[in-house]
Amino acid sequence: MANDETPTLSFRGFLRAVRLRRDAVESFAGYPFSIPAIRHLERLEFSPGLTILIGENGVGKSTLAEAIAVKWGFNAEGGSRNFRFETKATHSVLRDYLVLERGVSRPTDGFFLRAESFYALATEVDRLDASDPGFVKFFADRSLHEQSHGEAFLNLLNHRLLGHGFYIFDEPEAALSPGRQLAVLVLLKRLLAQQSQIIMATHSPILMGFPGARIYQLRPEGIAQVEYEETEHYQITRDFMNSWESYLRHLFCEEET
Repeated sequence: MANDETPTLSFRGFLRAVRLRRDAVESFAGYPFSIPAIRHLERLEFSPGLTILIGENGVGKSTLAEAIAVKWGFNAEGGSRNFRFETKATHSVLRDYLVLERGVSRPTDGFFLRAESFYALATEVDRLDASDPGFVKFFADRSLHEQSHGEAFLNLLNHRLLGHGFYIFDEPEAALSPGRQLAVLVLLKRLLAQQSQIIMATHSPILMGFPGARIYQLRPEGIAQVEYEETEHYQITRDFMNSWESYLRHLFCEEET
């Protein structure tokens, strides 16, 4: 299926591209500029709909997603722009070297959701709920901590994201079963129909299969746009499911040699 389908003819997205101010970087030998995808980054254009960042661990998916989120004004550990909690300052200085090319439209909603700091985000939601009687109860009457990880994650996605928003997701599949990842696909479709723009870093072949998504693969030699069927995630999953017994036999034989 062709990539880069726009949600509507008029909507062009809130973030058109990101540029790295390469002339301001003193050295590409140190973190985070030594990360392969960052070292080669010049300008990256985004779909007005869904852009997906994929690649092996360590190539810079989460680092880039986080830097864009913080540069946009989101809290580094997740939340909307008015979340200001911090458990530990671990985000990189990359945001200081990025230029965001914003579109003409302005979102009315936004959220940065990352799996690795979801516990801290849920704790902050509880704190706000207890300290501020006017805090909007997006999550019914139960604390996110009183729900399973996957249930709380999906609850937040379904009830907090209001549409016409700019959303960044960092590996949401970490909390979700395959069935609930399918539910997220439906959610993505709804958000995009409401003129939202989404950037998502993921390892999930289910999530990256969303129709019309622009997929960027982050590699040691740089960033390249790829088709869904060209991704290693799709190919490995397809081969394993088509012949899992022989796949395992071959894998274990290689391990024993």
